[in-house]
Amino acid sequence: MPLRVAGAQLNLCVGDIPGNERRIAGAMGWAEAEGAEVLLLPELAINGYPPEDLVLRDDFVSAGIEALHRLASRAGSTVVVVGFVDRSDGPSRGAVDAEDRRVANAAAVLHQGGIVGLYHKVLLPNYGVFDEDRYFAVGDDPARVWEMGGTRVGVSICEDIWLPDGPPRDQAAAGAKVLLNINASPFHKGKAREREGMIVDRARASGAAVFYLNLIGGQDELVFDGCSLVVAADGTIVHRSPQFEEDMFVVDVPLPGEAVAVGSVTDHLEPVEEVYRALETGLGDYVRKNGFGQVVIGLSGGIDSALTAVIASDALGPDSVWGVAMPSRFSSQHSIDDARQLAENLGLRFDLLPIDDVYGAYLEALTPVFAGTEFGTSEENLQARTRGAMLMAISNKHGPMVVATGNKSEMAAGYATLYGDMVGGYAVLKDVFKTLVYDLARWRNKDGDVIPQNTIDKPPSAELRPNQKDSDSLPPYETFDEILSLYVEADLGVTAIVERGFDPGLVARVAGMVDRNEYKRRQAAPGVKITVKAFGKDRRLPITNRHKPSSP
Repeated sequence: MPLRVAGAQLNLCVGDIPGNERRIAGAMGWAEAEGAEVLLLPELAINGYPPEDLVLRDDFVSAGIEALHRLASRAGSTVVVVGFVDRSDGPSRGAVDAEDRRVANAAAVLHQGGIVGLYHKVLLPNYGVFDEDRYFAVGDDPARVWEMGGTRVGVSICEDIWLPDGPPRDQAAAGAKVLLNINASPFHKGKAREREGMIVDRARASGAAVFYLNLIGGQDELVFDGCSLVVAADGTIVHRSPQFEEDMFVVDVPLPGEAVAVGSVTDHLEPVEEVYRALETGLGDYVRKNGFGQVVIGLSGGIDSALTAVIASDALGPDSVWGVAMPSRFSSQHSIDDARQLAENLGLRFDLLPIDDVYGAYLEALTPVFAGTEFGTSEENLQARTRGAMLMAISNKHGPMVVATGNKSEMAAGYATLYGDMVGGYAVLKDVFKTLVYDLARWRNKDGDVIPQNTIDKPPSAELRPNQKDSDSLPPYETFDEILSLYVEADLGVTAIVERGFDPGLVARVAGMVDRNEYKRRQAAPGVKITVKAFGKDRRLPITNRHKPSSP
């Protein structure tokens, strides 16, 4: 007989142990009513993921364990598998300091009013955004199996199933017919398909069905896309949950040799929509979970601020987004018109606050020290910093969080102004190259122009000097972004990039721009991670650094 398993693909919040407990208790009651024999909840569901240095605080660990015991007392006939931070006396593999890891990334098995089993994660990822070896002790019982609903099952946590020789292989060898894996697997472009291929491989290799339950929602820079899976032992996809949506579902998981009945299999999102939904989820959850009721965005009439405003409107509702245009003497009338049209299309509050008087006052005040010099970057940046100061004044006076509008191309090259257009609590496009910004804008306009077509069609410009265009100082974005991707995300040196057919001088110039501006990026607001290597946790370079990229 199939094993009737429920999954609760939930959006939970780090540190909100009472709120997470309520959500989990609600899922438990629902699973009982559905007649599920087993219920799976996400990795570290009680505490939230990733808890980072909160796990070093004993009161945080204690609060999660107390919540676990309350949940256990509510457990009935449905076996519940739920993630939490447990205490541990086990060693930490590969620790680089003398501090013992006294906590574990754990799963508890709850049944009939008690805790009937515990599993501690064995494989602790320590790459990219992950620092689990910094915090957790290593589990020491990878082959343990339980009987649930008359079926032998293995329980594991996220990374444990990613390696072919991980604990699920040992559990299958010990007789498990179903492998239950709870996750908090962060999103990047294309990862859902990558994960699915891996889960199919594990099911076929082990000869056991796999139930893969993932988290959804935004947590600082990270976004979790859900896309939970149930895969039969022969590799057939039995169930696939939607991306970026909560999903409560029940699946009759076929045991090896049983007929496979395919249930609800939601299609993967297309690549551009997938990124858009990630950005929408990341910004929306950052604003809501941090208690902001509204956001304010500087609308320049350009593509970056337009896309930022559209994402914010979709994530929060237009009543929660405030657009402010702040033209200077160099702003074109069509940019002002485009900003106003965008706000009207979205139904946003829109204010026009010219900055020329303030900008002129700055220039006059600086005359004693600027006299005899040419108009240059300082005068350009003063405009951006004037706008940043005005947005922060609105934020301080009325409470909305400023959303920065810079993209990854600008952040890489240092073309975002420190204390100017970099001000803000969140930078939703921080990991989005300029070329992808245009793709996202066109995708969002697919059912009708929301972003004015002129905003998409006109050459990009900061409009900080007469007749300025980005192309005055940067190569075409198609070339620029490709070089940046190879240098930043693939970590290729100048020589290796040149060998791919790029101009040596251009590659060296781009690499130098990236390296010189590390200090700026260190001061930038957090933003949604949508690539394999985002600026922030993914890429940790010293600011003080005399290493020069190799030249051909």
